[in-house]
This record gives sequence, C-alpha cells and structure tokens, in this order.
Amino acid sequence: MTRLRRVRPALIAAATLFAAASATPAAAYWEYGHQTVARIAEANIRPKTRAAIHRLLAQQALLDTPTCKAGTMADASVWADCVKPIKGADGKPRFGYAYTWHFQDVNICRPFSLTEACKDGNCVSAQITRDVATLKNRRASQKDKLEALVFLIHFVGDLHQPLHAGEKDDKGGNDVKASYDSYAPPRLNLHSIWDGLLAERAITSGPSLVRRYAPAVRAKVAAGDVTDWSRESWQVAHDVTYASVMADPCAPTPDRVTLDEATIAKLVPVARLEVERGGLRLAKLLDAALG
Repeated sequence: MTRLRRVRPALIAAATLFAAASATPAAAYWEYGHQTVARIAEANIRPKTRAAIHRLLAQQALLDTPTCKAGTMADASVWADCVKPIKGADGKPRFGYAYTWHFQDVNICRPFSLTEACKDGNCVSAQITRDVATLKNRRASQKDKLEALVFLIHFVGDLHQPLHAGEKDDKGGNDVKASYDSYAPPRLNLHSIWDGLLAERAITSGPSLVRRYAPAVRAKVAAGDVTDWSRESWQVAHDVTYASVMADPCAPTPDRVTLDEATIAKLVPVARLEVERGGLRLAKLLDAALG
C-alpha cells in the first residue's frame, strides 16, 4: 500500500466537514486556493490598480456583512462563500441569487458551449465579465463597484478549479465518491479533493506560487479571454480530472474512484498551474478594470 502524504490534522478535520457539506456544485475552492489566487494577483497588478483596490476594500462596511470580512484581497477572495449562510429579515439567504454564479455546468462529453450553462448570465464566466464591466463603469456606485470587486476576485478562482468549469451530470464531481489514497471518509468526493486536499498539496509543493512573475510569463499565461479560459478549464476537467480516475472519462462513473499516491503526484503540477493561471489572469482583469 502506498503511504498517504502527511496532511495537517486541521486540514483532515476540515476535509471531513467539507465533504459532508459539499452536496452542491456551488462548493468552491477552499480558502487556501482562493487566497493564493488573490495573493498572486496582488503581487502582479500595477501600483495604480493596487491603490484603487485598497480604496474600494477600505469601504467594506458598505457590504453590510460584518461576519464576512473583505478588507484585504485575501479576505475578499473568500467573501462570496462566507456570505452564503447570511439571511435577510425575511429569513431567506441574502445572497441566494448568486448561487449559480460560482460554476458553469458544461458537460465534458459534449461539444464545448456556454450557451445553456450561462443562460440569463447565471454562470461564473458571465459574472466575471459583468464584474469587470461594473468596475469600469464610472457611473456605478461605490457599493456596486465594491461588490463587483469581491465577487470578481472569488469567481476567477472558481473558474480555474476544473470541476467548476466542466462536469458530467454529477454536480461537478460532488456526486462522485472518492478516496484520496488511503484517506477515504464516507462522504469525501472528487470535487472536494480538487477543492481542498489536492489544492493544498499543490500550493505547498515546490517554490511559492506567490511572487512577481516575469512580463513574458504573465503575458503568456494571461493570453485570451474568459471564454478561452472557460474552454481550457473544461478541457482540463475532461483530460485530467476525470481521466485520472477513469480510463474513459465519458464512461459510466464507478461507485467510488481512487486517487492513489502516484496519481496525486501527477496531478500536483496541473493543480499548481491552475492556481497560477487564476492569479495571473485575475491580475490582468483587475489591471484592465482599475489600472
């Protein structure tokens, strides 16, 4: 039996809780993944952009979410998940309208198309485009700009978790029970592994991803637009995420899939690249909107 790489006890405990809670495709990158994407972006934006972001985040009180902070880019990166349980005076979720904005259900076994997945703009890529437009709009209120900023920082991270961009009628892998080598709590699933355990492994493997990248690297990674990035992430879901646990990604999914240690090691570079892509592309969008 291969030995499971040592995982911090707090992460193991969180993994169990997350797996139990992640019954829907809206479950997003753990804090670590989102915060790393935000920190990469912050290290690579223009000074003018950074100053504009700091001015907006200094007004976090406008969001009226005191239990969910957004004073820094790292805090803002998880705000959109933090506010999900907040209820209004009517007892309903205040931000329930944003539920479908965290993902797009594009089937990996059909030709790529955002038409159905983004009907009425209710998908992650459409909201990224909307948020950038709001930040560019000089007539938008400060509250609208602030909300667009915190959503944008989060959603670019979501788009680069492959199971938020491609799936096979299984709620983005939430319905696929999975084992992370020998770690196999009953409700752990493929989505939560990519959200958490694999993301943590990838981010902590090798040199820090949070650094100033060379201009040529930034230009290469951030080339294209939101549709291009959606297609790329969808392709990763097909070619890597599902293909790593099934010989034929489009065959019926087995009752349980296993990512053994050898498979995990092969996935680490892919997961690292997705985080890097998310950070540098977020920097590009922020510069375009505020720089």
